[in-house]
Amino acid sequence: MTSIGGAEMVDWNLAVATATRLVRPGPDVSRDEARAVVAELRRHAKASEEHVRGFTRMIPDGHEPQDTPVLVVDRAGWIRANVAGFKEVLRPLLDKMEERRGSGPGGAVLGAVGGKVTGVEVGMLLSFLASRVLGQYETFAPPSRDLPAGTGGGRLLLVAPNVVHVERELEVDPHDFRLWVCLHEETHRTQFTAVPWLRDHLEGEIQSFLGETEVDPMTVLERLREAAQSLAGGRPEGEAGEDGGRSLVEIVQTPAQREILGRLTAVMSLLEGHADFVMDGVGPEVVPSVAEIREKFQQRRARGASRLDLALRKLLGLDAKLRQYRDGERFVRAVVQEVGMDGFNRVWTSPNTLPTKAEIAKPADWVARVHRKAE
Repeated sequence: MTSIGGAEMVDWNLAVATATRLVRPGPDVSRDEARAVVAELRRHAKASEEHVRGFTRMIPDGHEPQDTPVLVVDRAGWIRANVAGFKEVLRPLLDKMEERRGSGPGGAVLGAVGGKVTGVEVGMLLSFLASRVLGQYETFAPPSRDLPAGTGGGRLLLVAPNVVHVERELEVDPHDFRLWVCLHEETHRTQFTAVPWLRDHLEGEIQSFLGETEVDPMTVLERLREAAQSLAGGRPEGEAGEDGGRSLVEIVQTPAQREILGRLTAVMSLLEGHADFVMDGVGPEVVPSVAEIREKFQQRRARGASRLDLALRKLLGLDAKLRQYRDGERFVRAVVQEVGMDGFNRVWTSPNTLPTKAEIAKPADWVARVHRKAE
């Protein structure tokens, strides 16, 4: 991380400490129960490999993709892993903001505030997210001693206390629910290990997006503060700012970025929708209560926990992620019905065969472009 005057834009160590201190405690379980949950999640993650590969047919027989570790973590472990990933992905943007801090109109104020305050605010946001994520395939994660990653990055995280919390909240069979979650996350791992170019393509798009950013550092700082105040109860629920309640992503969009973001949205919709399609497709064979789990989980996704939760989901762009699950799953289902699983798998051929944002909404257009043109 570059710095001016010895001060970083974000004090990442303080962000970790703040998030770890503020994150909600996990569900009440005994030490033996916790060990059993961790062991079962590891078993399910291993079993999911065969289920997902057999259903998706993304990995040809005789081929073994690069292995990546599966880590069962607590909420603090998820926080540490994601801060490491954020530092890597956001480096170009923060370097750019560092340069502007010294000469821009808000530079003096931002310098006075310093990375300490920003680190606290980032930590508050991470503490909110850390109690909600069930699992995550970290694509750009750098390895560390306590959080290993595959060669070139990549690791699968399963957040044990959150899995237990949700299965209790939904009152579903815990063994079925844990396998169901692992099927979704294993699909993401298969996507990136079976499609070698996908990681570099996504990283290139993200860096292009960040490279186009022309944003006043004070604007970002104010947005972080607004989110943190919402978490701390400093802003009444439902009170909108002058920008109409836009997400953190939306405030940095230029015309060029809107084009890039459209492509990224399409790819993320594909990845998330594909994972939902796979776990529901595999589910009836290996998860007896999959229909009940899906119905209850969808209701939970839609309603949110509270008005504050809904407001923060909007602020952080999480409502857009929920749409990605829904729209992407519809795309995958429609294409598979039209051309079969092997026909759908042409989507992984190259960046040119990925669906556009418009094609996610109109799967027949993707089929016409990729299949009928080839024929």
